[in-house]
Amino acid sequence: MKKYLPYIIATVLTVFALLTLFLSTSVIFDLFGIRAKEGKYVLFVVWSNFISSILYLFAAYGFIKIKKWTSTLLGISTVILIAAYIGLKIYANSGGIYETKTIGAMNFRIAVTIVFSIIAFFTINNQLNKNHNE
Repeated sequence: MKKYLPYIIATVLTVFALLTLFLSTSVIFDLFGIRAKEGKYVLFVVWSNFISSILYLFAAYGFIKIKKWTSTLLGISTVILIAAYIGLKIYANSGGIYETKTIGAMNFRIAVTIVFSIIAFFTINNQLNKNHNE
């Protein structure tokens, strides 16, 4: 099972990345009528999700190739998302128009990214230490 763990994690991360990429590009470029369905979206939040989706795809590759920089990429994504969340809170408190579901979605995305970062850090470091000791 441990042999397949990086592939399983990479697959889940890739699905999450592709879903994020699809939704964010659909809002940014107004594809498939998704922009209208999203309602009062906040563009800088959508862009942070887009950037994170690209980082997720590289991180999925890093999981498969057991690259130490995988957790760094996910950490950078976490910082980007937290910065966007802080910006969203400032925007909302100053009277900006947004959907309340955006707050919950950002909380979820940040939590998932932190979990992937922690998993990457421990699984990849363990794998690299194991390979180094052999």
